[in-house]
Amino acid sequence: MSNHSVEGIYHSSHVENILFAAFYITIFILSVPSNALALWVFCHRNTNNTPSKEFLKHLALADMSYVLVLPMRVIYHVSGGHWPLGEGACRVVGFLFFVNLYCSMYFMTCISVDRLLACVLPLKTQNLRNTRNSKVVCAVLWVIVTVSMLPVLFSKKDVTRQMQNVTVCEQLYIEKSSSPTGALVSTAIAFVIPLVTLSFSYILIFAKVKQLTFQERTHTQRKAMRMIVLTVVNFFIAFVPYHIHRFVFILQHDDMSRSESERQMLHLGNRITSALTCISGVLDPVMYFFLARNYQETLLLLCGRNPKDEQSNT
Repeated sequence: MSNHSVEGIYHSSHVENILFAAFYITIFILSVPSNALALWVFCHRNTNNTPSKEFLKHLALADMSYVLVLPMRVIYHVSGGHWPLGEGACRVVGFLFFVNLYCSMYFMTCISVDRLLACVLPLKTQNLRNTRNSKVVCAVLWVIVTVSMLPVLFSKKDVTRQMQNVTVCEQLYIEKSSSPTGALVSTAIAFVIPLVTLSFSYILIFAKVKQLTFQERTHTQRKAMRMIVLTVVNFFIAFVPYHIHRFVFILQHDDMSRSESERQMLHLGNRITSALTCISGVLDPVMYFFLARNYQETLLLLCGRNPKDEQSNT
């Protein structure tokens, strides 16, 4: 089966479908156990709860919800780019995928701000940094992101029928044509705010820690430095490519001067960068391992390792 586009809707080739399905299956297998363990640890072994651990718990919840949608994408690609589950499921899958995508981004942002306050202004913000406030922030974020994504649930004509009895779910990769201005503004708000906040937080943390010798750095400051590396790598692999390409996709999607091959490449890029966002579900547990000692100890015990021995060797 070759690539073809009918009325602006991209249909992937047989090879592309196999690669996408294999990628999503791999991410699913790696993500579900690690994030399920994180949720269990943060909910049942969290004896010393902190704002950061509360944000990590909600990040794990968002990641778990995020990857649980992936089997629907697998079905879509295993079926040769055909959506057999109906329009309602198409809307729900698109809605859940993007709610959890942006919740993940914003919880990572909350963690960075919390580390900034703990590292740079520990005394002045000790009353502000408590679990009650962090729970309120998490609840507000879930509500804001969920409400902002409701248009995905109620948009019209989410399923398009193509030739050879193939049905495409346009909401799976948000390939529908929409108002460029509105789409650009909403994408900018959703992406630029976390990007600027993360960058600002990490520049200040890095500047603070670099002023100190290694011996002068507190445990909190050393942990903050590890978090900078892990979060920046995660953010720039999983989220930056998608949003950069998303701006290009929105601007050029309805450009009728584009050739058919250019339009196909535009859609393929949208799908590839969308798939890359799933990597966050694998990279976040790496962050839990280095930032949450209870998660690290539990994982080491499950692997038959003694956490005390590991700590003495590092």
